[in-house]
Amino acid sequence: MRINLSTVFFVSGLCIGFLSIQYFVYSDPSIADPAVLSLGNSSGVQYDRGVPRHIHSDEDGSVAANLSQKVRLLCWIMTGPKNLESRTKHIRATWAKRCNKILYMSSVETEFPTVGLNVTEGRAQLYWKTIRAFQYIYQHHRNDYDWVFKADDDTFVVIENLCYTLSKQDPEKPVYFGRRFRPFVHQGYMSGGAGYVLSKEAVRRFIEGFETGKCTHFSIIEDMALGKCMETMGVEPGDSRDVKGRQTFHPYPPDKYLIKKPPRKRPWFLSYDYYKPREVSIAYP
Repeated sequence: MRINLSTVFFVSGLCIGFLSIQYFVYSDPSIADPAVLSLGNSSGVQYDRGVPRHIHSDEDGSVAANLSQKVRLLCWIMTGPKNLESRTKHIRATWAKRCNKILYMSSVETEFPTVGLNVTEGRAQLYWKTIRAFQYIYQHHRNDYDWVFKADDDTFVVIENLCYTLSKQDPEKPVYFGRRFRPFVHQGYMSGGAGYVLSKEAVRRFIEGFETGKCTHFSIIEDMALGKCMETMGVEPGDSRDVKGRQTFHPYPPDKYLIKKPPRKRPWFLSYDYYKPREVSIAYP
């Protein structure tokens, strides 16, 4: 039987590559051990036991560490009992570690741990969850934050980028940031899809709004209703775009932003954007 030399070379390459990877991995215990708890730097970020860590020994983490000290960010995740294993635990194992404080808000208290808000599950209860979550945070943690970031349990966030944006802002001013939508509220509102972040003063005014009756649970549309309360209480929507005018909060899956077949009808969600998209003209050969 004739042996194909190209097949021999291909199989040999696979074997050599596999053995090389095994050698480098197991020669460094810190890479092979999935139970390492600390990053091994001054950031103070802790890892869950059993969650492998990624090693970037040549990276300078001083900027991120300084931002973490400068911007006190409390994050809270809106979740539910059915999503703890399929969604929320992955947030806990990844980006939530970068928040100065993290809280998981649910309808019931669990050992996850979640904070029980004593509401029923369902889309119609989302604004009640949001109201009670902010009330809980203000009651128990008002001295623990400068900014409060709210996200759903299907959101991924680069916390360092968020903190960099917030580091240029004053948490004592009534302002909040997110993906600004245009309809329904005169000054616009922040979409809940990618999360939104309230300054310390914005949180105080939100709580005051419900204590005084200026804000009410008038709609089940959570992000729009919160935006209306922000407007009523004099909280301004901030501009979260970067220095080049690009959006930084993305409330839809990545494929929604990709052009599949030109020409196509303008996506409906772009009509919600407060800021007009910057078009690019391409000349086809």
